Amino acid sequence: MKLSPRLIQAMEILQLPMLALQERIEEELSSNPCLEVQEPAGGQDGVSEPTVDSPDRGEEVLVVNAEGDNKADFERLDEYSGQYSDDLDWTDRPYRPRSDADGDVKLMALANTPAPEQSLTEYLLKQWAFVDAADDVKAAGRAIISNVDEDGYLRTPLDELIGQTSSPETDQSGTSGQDGATSSDATGQGGDERTEASLETFASALTMVQKLDPPGVGARDLRECLLIQLDAETEAGHDVALPRLLADEFLREIELNHIPQIAKHTGHSVKQINDAIASLGRLDPRPGRLIGTHPVPYIIPDAMIDLDDDGDVIISMRDGNVPPLRVSETYRKMAKTPGTDTGTKKFIRNNLRSAQWLIGAVMQRRRTVQRVMEEVFAAQKEFLERGSEALKPLPMTEVASAVGVHVATVSRAVAGKYVQTPRGIFPLRMFFSGGKTTDDGQDVAWDAIKVRLQEVVENEDKSKPLADDQIAKALGAKGIRIARRTVAKYRNLLNIPPARQRKEF
Repeated sequence: MKLSPRLIQAMEILQLPMLALQERIEEELSSNPCLEVQEPAGGQDGVSEPTVDSPDRGEEVLVVNAEGDNKADFERLDEYSGQYSDDLDWTDRPYRPRSDADGDVKLMALANTPAPEQSLTEYLLKQWAFVDAADDVKAAGRAIISNVDEDGYLRTPLDELIGQTSSPETDQSGTSGQDGATSSDATGQGGDERTEASLETFASALTMVQKLDPPGVGARDLRECLLIQLDAETEAGHDVALPRLLADEFLREIELNHIPQIAKHTGHSVKQINDAIASLGRLDPRPGRLIGTHPVPYIIPDAMIDLDDDGDVIISMRDGNVPPLRVSETYRKMAKTPGTDTGTKKFIRNNLRSAQWLIGAVMQRRRTVQRVMEEVFAAQKEFLERGSEALKPLPMTEVASAVGVHVATVSRAVAGKYVQTPRGIFPLRMFFSGGKTTDDGQDVAWDAIKVRLQEVVENEDKSKPLADDQIAKALGAKGIRIARRTVAKYRNLLNIPPARQRKEF
């Protein structure tokens, strides 16, 4: 079956999330002169002009006396300025560029542009510029900093960094030897564009890099990262001897929750070991994340779902995020004017068809998504009242049959779409899943089974946590019969550790 380009583009419009749809419309508005944003009623700006004779609403008069030259007012203003001259000093006010014709437009734009965020590499290099060390150590330090990842770790072995050092001539700080001469490297060859430092030089540079801020940066693994932070606390006067011992020798045992064995080997009580582990938990395993910004994906829901006073589902489409579009009447008339050039008419007609198609595709997208949501929340109404534990199995074929479209259309309609509910913001695709029938004949979705599994784990006796087969039996007592391997699968998906690691001593 051959699909026309318009049909393919219509499916793409249907599949676009809200943010991508806005970008698509903005692109079309900038490239298609026949497409316009429909202005709201009440004038071009949608705001009615105020009347000249406005009624008196009780505002106070701003002048003391409307008659005369207001000499007393100006004298009082001069007295006020002299008395509070220090408070009225403008030296600490934000920069305001001149508004006269001689003002620099580029300077005005620069003054209103926010400064770019500083990366971790830039932050470390600025500190490294003030470190007092030999030229080869400084070069090795720059190579190390350039290979530190965003988490603050040095994943590259030191022997692989040899050869990446630059000579003092290419030092970002601009320092060089006296009289313009450059220092020689560890191999005795100086004056080259690239110098090569020894492994000992890199080891010395790494020790100095690990003393930079934030604490823990430059570590090669988690153990070293924790030890660097604990060393910083020791220098600050804190007693972290036991946490340092655990981080140095017992990280694997802590991961396996072998608390009694650790207490036996160290000669400390179980409570002391637990307190030391809690101290380790306050350290940052990713110190590099403290510097710079890490943007979070921005989500705009396509609809708001709620229940009215009678318990009926209300679906409100977020139409405000999509500008109302219309075809330009000016270009429509120009296309019908006999005196218009043939090439101009062809250009206008092509753009008119494109604009009409886009408006129709956006409207069709809205109708399809709304119809899909109506069927989804007619089946998942209990989710709005009780949460994820009330989710029911809902295959896409069932919704496609109710809406009267192909299942592929439903799949595109829910792709990348989010809904805002009383329970939070969720992806629309979450409400489609398989499930299982309980002993009392109720259909329960797999996501609802995960919620009940997590409830069983949260309510267990932490001194005797349940094994996977015991969790399966506990779910079976609630009418949900699943195999032990299914429990293990869902437990891993929920990031729940096995029973031996959940035990508390």
